[in-house]
Amino acid sequence: MLSNKTILVTGGTGSLGKVLIRRLLSGEMGTPKKIVVLSRDEAKQHEMRVSHLNSRAPTDEIIYNNFRRLLEFRIGDVRDFHSVASALQGVDVVFNAAALKQVPSCEYFPYEAVQTNISGPENIVRAIRELRLPVETVIGISTDKACKPVNVMGMTKAIQERIFITANLECPNTRFICVRYGNVLASRGSVIPLFHEQIRTGGPVTITTVDMTRFLLSLDQAVNTIFAVLNGARRGETYIPRVPSAKVTDIAQCLIGDRPVKTTITGIRPGEKVHEILISEEEAHRTIERGDYYVIHPILPELCNMDERTVPLGHEFSSKDNVMTPDQLFESLKGYDLLVKENGSANGELLR
Repeated sequence: MLSNKTILVTGGTGSLGKVLIRRLLSGEMGTPKKIVVLSRDEAKQHEMRVSHLNSRAPTDEIIYNNFRRLLEFRIGDVRDFHSVASALQGVDVVFNAAALKQVPSCEYFPYEAVQTNISGPENIVRAIRELRLPVETVIGISTDKACKPVNVMGMTKAIQERIFITANLECPNTRFICVRYGNVLASRGSVIPLFHEQIRTGGPVTITTVDMTRFLLSLDQAVNTIFAVLNGARRGETYIPRVPSAKVTDIAQCLIGDRPVKTTITGIRPGEKVHEILISEEEAHRTIERGDYYVIHPILPELCNMDERTVPLGHEFSSKDNVMTPDQLFESLKGYDLLVKENGSANGELLR
C-alpha cells in the first residue's frame, strides 16, 4: 500500500505520531521511499531522531545526514502556508496528526486552536489545489469531540473534517478521508497518566464526575484505524473504531487497587463532556458497518455513494453504550500493561 511512497506526517513528534511512524517504519504497509516528519518543536524532533538512529552517533551525522535518510525531519508549522507547501513537495500520502488537543487549553486560547486545527488543514488543501500537487491521499485525524461539539477543540476539529471532506470536490485527483476516535490510553494529556502520577504521590485521584464514561483505545488501535481508513475508505468517508468504554470511576479504582489512596470529585472542567460521542443521531442514518469499523458517508450529495439497500446504523454511538464491567476493564488494562505496579509504576515507567 505504501511501498515506495513518500509520506508526510504533520505533528509526527506527538504521542500518536511517534507510534504511527514506528508502525510505518516496520514495513507492515510496505516499505516507504521516505517519511517526512513536520513539526515545530526542535527538541522533540532531536529526541526522536536520536531514538531512531544510533544514540552514540556523532551529532553532526545525526543532524546533517537528515535529508539522506528514510526518516526526514522538517522544522515547520501547519499554520504557515509556506511550511506546508514546501513539505508537500513530492509527497504521495499525508497523515495530518498536528493538533491542539487539550480541551481546557483550547477553551482559554480558542484562536490558537483555530490556527492549528482549521487553518492547518486548509493550508494542506490550498497547497494541493493551488500548486496542483499530485498527492494521492490525505488522512485527517479527528476526535470524538468533533461530534456534537461543546468545546473549542471539538468545534475546530469538526471544521477540519468538513474542510477535508469538501476538498474532494476542489482537488478531484486527491482522496481526502478522515478517522475519528475517542480517548487514547496513556497518551499525553489523557486520564491514565494523570491517575498514575496522583497514585504515585499518594493521592487523591481527581475525578470530575461519577457519571463520566470514556472509550478506551490504545495507540496501536488508533494506528490500526488509520491504516484501515487508508486501505478501505472511499473519498469523503470517515472511519470510526468499534471499541468498548468504561466509567472513569472504574478506571480509577482499577489503577488504585488496594492502595490507601482516596478519590475526590472536582466537577466538570471547561468544555468537558460526560460521555464521548463518536456518531451523532444525524450521522447515524448515513453510517454503515464495514468490518470492525463504522463508516460515516460524507454529508455532501456529490460525494455520498451510500447504497439505498444498505441498512444504516440508525442510532447514536457513545461511550455510555457497551460499558465494560470492572472485571472486564481490569483485564483490559492488564493486557495493555497499564496497571500501576507495586513500585508505583506502569509498564516499567511511571508514564508511557
